Amino acid sequence: MKFSIFLPTGFAQEFAGFTDPMAACVRLMEIARMADDAGYHALLAPDHLTTVRPSKAMVFEAWTLITALARETTNVRIGQLVTANGYRNPALQAKMASTVDVLSGGRLEFGIGAGWLEPDHEQYGYDFGTTGERLRKLDEAVQVILALWTQEKATFEGRYYQVRDAVNEPKGVQRPHIPLMIAGSGEKVTLRLVARYGDSCNIMDCPEVAKHKFAVLRDHCHDVGRDYDTIKRTVTTPCIIRDTDADARALIPLASKFVFPGDVGSYGLVGTLDTVRKRIAAFEEAGVQELIVYFEDPTSVRQVEEFARLFIGAP
Repeated sequence: MKFSIFLPTGFAQEFAGFTDPMAACVRLMEIARMADDAGYHALLAPDHLTTVRPSKAMVFEAWTLITALARETTNVRIGQLVTANGYRNPALQAKMASTVDVLSGGRLEFGIGAGWLEPDHEQYGYDFGTTGERLRKLDEAVQVILALWTQEKATFEGRYYQVRDAVNEPKGVQRPHIPLMIAGSGEKVTLRLVARYGDSCNIMDCPEVAKHKFAVLRDHCHDVGRDYDTIKRTVTTPCIIRDTDADARALIPLASKFVFPGDVGSYGLVGTLDTVRKRIAAFEEAGVQELIVYFEDPTSVRQVEEFARLFIGAP
């Protein structure tokens, strides 16, 4: 099992204790350097423009943040969980990703999704549209991005996006292209997009649901002629460790209900050390290859270090 970190950007008002944005940035760099040394697989930032619950709290933009992280680290991979397709033209997004992959020495994990937070779109002037429209745009966007990553000149004529003899150089460091994560658990459309185009998927749910979603993904892979085992399977989960399960559950923030379905205290890494070990094992048994951890205090360097000591084996 690999472990990655779901980085704070302010989306869940994680920087409520900070009055100086520079101090918040310094803390993020400290977390990144600790993760780099401690053996985490990746640092992944949510791509949002506003807080999940309306506020005036600070929120850092994901792409500029991970570019800074690329220069602060050496080993850990960097990326988004996940970039929202509607915020940027996909051809520009492909160019940005290629540049970050070079700047990081080939460590970018490119994650993309249809986008789901309506206030982001409304406040910044983007069309939100229907779920179906956002998914159809995502389908076209992924094709545009892959074309610019792999073709000498990319041409695509879609309903929503068009590129004509687009040259993207450098394409990045990784071959055959930057790994592409498509996040979401929709069984009819999203998981089929993963089967057709994705190098990894991300689910936010319990082990039982994840296992079911992976079975659906396997069926889609069979339908499109894809090797299921070439797709990395990841799950995002909160982590709150206390002396009793009840104490840990009592600390689950209210904002979690906007991100994690159901009773996250019953399946997340929430509880005593023994409970957390059992839940990691349950995720692994369900077929999860990487857990992306959202810490109780996402701005705590100590929690990042302690988790690594307990579960990654860092000194």
